[in-house]
Amino acid sequence: MKHAQPGRSGRHPLIIETRNLTKRYKNFVAVNDVSMHVRKGSIYGFLGPNGAGKSTTMKMLLGLTAPTSGAFEIDGMRFPDSRVAILKEVGSFIESPSYYANLTGRENLDIIRRILGLPASSVDEALELVGLSEFGGRLAKKYSLGMKQRLGLAEALLGRPPILILDVPTNGLDPAGIHEIRNLVRSLPKAFDCTVLVSSHMLSEIELVADDIGILNHGTMLYEGSLDNLRAQALASGYAAENLEELFLAMIEQDNLLRKQRAVL
Repeated sequence: MKHAQPGRSGRHPLIIETRNLTKRYKNFVAVNDVSMHVRKGSIYGFLGPNGAGKSTTMKMLLGLTAPTSGAFEIDGMRFPDSRVAILKEVGSFIESPSYYANLTGRENLDIIRRILGLPASSVDEALELVGLSEFGGRLAKKYSLGMKQRLGLAEALLGRPPILILDVPTNGLDPAGIHEIRNLVRSLPKAFDCTVLVSSHMLSEIELVADDIGILNHGTMLYEGSLDNLRAQALASGYAAENLEELFLAMIEQDNLLRKQRAVL
């Protein structure tokens, strides 16, 4: 399947760009030669099964783990030369949210608020955005899994950063919570003038919010481009354009089969 790179026009400049980004752990390649292109002001859906390399890629973008090779730029700033400046522009939610169990949700946010030098009002604003206003005074250890996910998202949203990197933000939420967070993510670029890179295991979920998508499997980018282009390719491949989930699963299955065949050879 052909790759279609988004965001090449001056009208939609790239705010995140990786070039041949690779991460190896001894004999295991977690991310393999990934080049991705995230347009400013867009929602970029990062897709792939468990272990595909999505979280590792996001950790590299945040400086939490160093690339083995390759390079990336965020908002025109090159890593690692501008690591601190990059982090000041990025709000993140990676895997399980971190918090102090014996502090309230509001107190957890206030710690981050003080570190970032934000006004006190930003805490209540973040709590309201994720639907935790009435639970801000509850100890974090008494939060449900879904509430902990919301608290992590509130941490990412503090100060309205221009770039948000969200790793499976709906994990642990019930259907109503998933719907609320999905609507929130969809509203962010217009409401906050920001860019969102959001990962998921399910294309059906990302399809409702994303402008562009990247599909990763075994650390390799299988597809990058717009959803409209993916629909066109679905039709050309004999799939119904309204059922992209089937095409997504077929792409993963085909790639896994090719890998097995190469391993035998």
